[in-house]
Amino acid sequence: MKKILVAEDSGFFGRMLKKKLEAETGAQVCWAQTMQEACQFIEQNPDGFAAGIVNFNLPDAPAGEIVTKLGERNIPVIVFTSVVNKQIRDRIWEKKVVDYVYKEGAQSLDYLVSLLHRLERNRKITVMVVDDSAMQREVMADLLRVHRYQVLEAGDGNEALELMARHPDVKLVVSDFHMPQMDGFELTQNLRKTHSREELAIIGISALGDNVMAARFLKCGANDFIIKQNFLTEEFYCRVSQSIENLENIEAIRKAAITDFLTGVSNRRFLFDHGERIYNQLGGSDKNLCCAMLDIDHFKKVNDTFGHHAGDMTLKRVANLLQDKLPESSVLARIGGEEFCALVPGSKEDVVRLFERIRCAIAELPVSLAPDNETVHITVSIGVCSEPGRNLLDMLSRADAYLYQAKKEGRDRVIS
Repeated sequence: MKKILVAEDSGFFGRMLKKKLEAETGAQVCWAQTMQEACQFIEQNPDGFAAGIVNFNLPDAPAGEIVTKLGERNIPVIVFTSVVNKQIRDRIWEKKVVDYVYKEGAQSLDYLVSLLHRLERNRKITVMVVDDSAMQREVMADLLRVHRYQVLEAGDGNEALELMARHPDVKLVVSDFHMPQMDGFELTQNLRKTHSREELAIIGISALGDNVMAARFLKCGANDFIIKQNFLTEEFYCRVSQSIENLENIEAIRKAAITDFLTGVSNRRFLFDHGERIYNQLGGSDKNLCCAMLDIDHFKKVNDTFGHHAGDMTLKRVANLLQDKLPESSVLARIGGEEFCALVPGSKEDVVRLFERIRCAIAELPVSLAPDNETVHITVSIGVCSEPGRNLLDMLSRADAYLYQAKKEGRDRVIS
């Protein structure tokens, strides 16, 4: 994350913000107590700031001038203030800020940190605004750009579907209802034919909306609905963020279900689900697929001698090395205990040579056991199967048999 600019005249809040943000974001925080000092930091940092967290009323900028200044430099602004009445709140939102946060203690600071992380993630998220009114479309697109989303714009449903075909990474569609040729209901239904609720969020919006229209949008597959007459910037941002975060939470749950919690590589479930597809794609084609089973030698001795922490560190180091050495097209999984499996496209000769290099690299790999500064050296046995067999399970069984042979013949070797 880039540097963060804090403009806060209160020494107490300034120190607290600097300490909290540096600890939890890893970014360098430049703390200014006046607008003049803030401008000096801006001039000294031409690469810009990830965000500016500012008090709306500074001694030399009592009417929010600091917000305007940061906006001119394209720095996302979060207002951190102790007093916000309706008049001040309206003035804050007029200046196109990311959000405003009350000075209410630890919870406010946690919310600030979450906002900063949200802004960082948003830079990689693409959203689409669909509205036949160019003015309305631009209003929403500008709001989304303030939050650093990558924004696409479509003037009708057909154009939106064409854009989706070219940009399958779109995570959110904000669609008006009243549009020529294809209304919001029909667009939502068409989008749901190819994109599930777990992959794409849709927010319906209409100037003539009511509860009935909201229900129809939801039944067509939308995740949410906003009425334009009651449009409030703050609510719009909350609904957009909630929709995106729901997708992220679903993705995190999916990833957790197929990831080994200790090493971070794929687990047995992913191997059989995804590996079966790779086997079907390559197993019967001209391209070769090899299956390798790898087991850490005398792993129980590592646990018994140095403790389970040492065993965990050993597994992590081996997993990291395998991820680094294997081609990107490979599938790597920890399938239990100290045993790993890899599906690697390539000829038998090439894959065996690859695993010989991996075996040697692991033998030279020192596992440091801080704080005692002890190191553990390990070896691995590897079985490689290059025959396609009847199915993936057959390949795994043959690779496992080669692994058993490697263990029987003295360990620290590759058998194929």
